[in-house]
Order: sequence, then C-alpha cells, then structure tokens
Amino acid sequence: MIDKIDRKLLALLQEDCTLSLNELAEAVNLTTTPCWKRIKRLEEEGIIRAKVALLDSEKLGLSLTAFVLIKTQQHSSQWYQAFVEQVESFPEVQSFYRMAGEYDYLMQVQVADMKSYDNFYKKLVNAVPGLLDVTSSFAMERIKSTTHLPL
Repeated sequence: MIDKIDRKLLALLQEDCTLSLNELAEAVNLTTTPCWKRIKRLEEEGIIRAKVALLDSEKLGLSLTAFVLIKTQQHSSQWYQAFVEQVESFPEVQSFYRMAGEYDYLMQVQVADMKSYDNFYKKLVNAVPGLLDVTSSFAMERIKSTTHLPL
C-alpha cells in the first residue's frame, strides 16, 4: 500500500533521481533509515522500475518523431510473440502498444530524419510478415512530453 509519504518520495524521484538520501529524507520528514527502507520497498515491489537519465533527442540529432499505426490480420500467439520480439529489437522504437479500436498496434519511433525513418520502415515491413496496413504520422512540434506520472 502506498501512502502519502511514498507518493511524495516518488514525486521527488520523478523530478530528480539524483537527490541524496539525506535530501529525500528531509523533504518527507523522515530520518535516512526509514526513508531508505521505503525506497527499497518501492523498488522491490516494482513501483520504481528504473533510474535513468533523460536525453534531449534534438541535441543528439534525433529530431524526427513518428507515430506508426499498424493493422494486421495475424493474431496467433506465435505471430504476436515473434512480432513483439522483432519490434523490441529496434532501438528506434521508443514506445509500443497493443491497441483497441481501428488499429492493432501503435509505436513511437525516434530517428534523425525522413531518410532514417524510411530505412526503419523498410526494416519493419521486411522483418514482420502479415502487416496489413502501416500508417505513419510525423510530429511537427513537441508540445508536452513527460515521464512524470500524476501522483
């Protein structure tokens, strides 16, 4: 069960996971040992999945964001497993979802430019048999993008 203190710790860690244990403990009015135990429990329960550095795609030359919608007539568990494994092997894919509605899958792809996207597209459609429709939309401007969950 997550209480108010856990939520505050999670909010602080979402903002800056490099905060020291002392800073975190002080912010939630605990001493360091119980604060550390809470963080360890949140990690063990899988609530804290990872601690990462968020990079600026523009500054790294990866300025094209594509949203790819996919329809397929393949729905066997064997095909699904092979498809998931293939998509997971593409470093360009930032997010990948199985959807309800008109399209079966949605992925967010981050690449340098249209030529790079075309190369990705060719890899995808040649690696995965049974894709019925692959539709792409391209972001012109990133207005909001966050990893923060609303706690």
